[in-house]
Amino acid sequence: MPAELPRLSRTGPAPGVGIVHLGLGAFFRAHGAIYFAELMKQSGGDWGAIGVSLKSPKTRDMLVPQGCVYTALELGRNGQIPNVVTSVVDVRVAPEDPAAIISLMANPSIKIVTLTVTEKGYCHEPSTGKLDLKHPDIGHDLRHEWPRSAPGYLVRALQRRREAGLQPFTILTCDNLPHNGRVVRQVVLDLAREIDPDLADWIAANGRFPATMVDRIVPATKPEDIAAVSALTGYLDLAPVMHEPFRQWVIEDDFVDGTRPDLGAVGAQMVDDVTAFEHMKLRMLNGTHSALAYLGYLAGHETIADAVADPVFSQFVKDLWSAEIIPALTPPPGESLTAYSESLFARYANPAIRHRTWQIAMDGSQKLPQRILSTLTENYSAGRPSPGLLLAVAAWMRYVGGTDETGRPIEVKDPLAERLRRLSDAAATPQAKVAALLSVSEIFEPKLAQQIQNDVAQAYQRLVTSGARTAVQMLAS
Repeated sequence: MPAELPRLSRTGPAPGVGIVHLGLGAFFRAHGAIYFAELMKQSGGDWGAIGVSLKSPKTRDMLVPQGCVYTALELGRNGQIPNVVTSVVDVRVAPEDPAAIISLMANPSIKIVTLTVTEKGYCHEPSTGKLDLKHPDIGHDLRHEWPRSAPGYLVRALQRRREAGLQPFTILTCDNLPHNGRVVRQVVLDLAREIDPDLADWIAANGRFPATMVDRIVPATKPEDIAAVSALTGYLDLAPVMHEPFRQWVIEDDFVDGTRPDLGAVGAQMVDDVTAFEHMKLRMLNGTHSALAYLGYLAGHETIADAVADPVFSQFVKDLWSAEIIPALTPPPGESLTAYSESLFARYANPAIRHRTWQIAMDGSQKLPQRILSTLTENYSAGRPSPGLLLAVAAWMRYVGGTDETGRPIEVKDPLAERLRRLSDAAATPQAKVAALLSVSEIFEPKLAQQIQNDVAQAYQRLVTSGARTAVQMLAS
């Protein structure tokens, strides 16, 4: 990379700030931040965002030296399109000064707090949606004034606003969770009630937690992507994000005092109820992504595009949609689930998007309930066979065991990784491994665990005996 390239920097005034975003990662910068930038370019308004990293200073250290602007590079079949995004105004690192983050969120200019903290960031029990009071970060937040967790920051900032006689901010989650607005409301109220029941009552009466459905494939940025952006643009950007052309943002129109930007003007869908949209996306996109991630990884496919280029996996994912997932869904108004599946396949097959199976495989213990197990539950109740989804669950179990089909170690990134590995290692047979992992009640509801145990054990045995690709191929025979 030529050392003489100028560093990307902000060239005009930064917008006024109306948003704090918790968990400033690649997804929000390639999705929500672009909507806000387009909105302000079109109609103005103080809808700039201050990003907050809850853990690491890495994003701050990359963005602040270039005025918090960055390149979003669209990766399509017909080429690459760079776009400099200007809606992020600053980045803070919460552990360095948690008091300053609370003061920022309590400022009356902040109308919305958005979140992309991943499923595990809500510190909840995925099988119930309730706050996990045993979570170490929640334990800390109950004992200390300054929080560590996302729910802790939300509650303490809302407490500060109540004490100041201010209205709460709207909490707008942008994570892939079913009923994500309901989940964040539940954990906020659960934590607030532990701290001050009157505070919880005030939040329940005055707060707003609109659910959303977000969709855009955002592969992890690699060093070679930075070099490619430099070659394309002629400047050095150390914090670019990559994304596919497609995007979707469906938002329930329920904001504190009705105060919100006109996101509908730049393509977001403002609706009364997001449930059908989120089920469609979580089960059809995220569910098949996870299935392809675990089975594809075990079969040696590095990316989703590589996996669906394999005719065995191509047929597998199409059969998952038509036979196992679509029959369990009610389509949103005006949507065709068959057409949606066809558009998803085209997106998966886009060779410009290198969405790695290991990236999608992360945090599976938090993702399985909403992505795959919810569909399995409905299919078992309806008497519908689910061989592909059962094989995907078995593949996840093989994956979290920590070794691949050749015996090489797998670096499993999951909040329950050590526990899952211990359970798997302590069991001597495939049947015993499946039974041990199904006992993890934070993931598997006991009734479903009992229903699927024999079927998952048989699927696991096929993975051990035949390997992932052959096991997938056997489904079609």
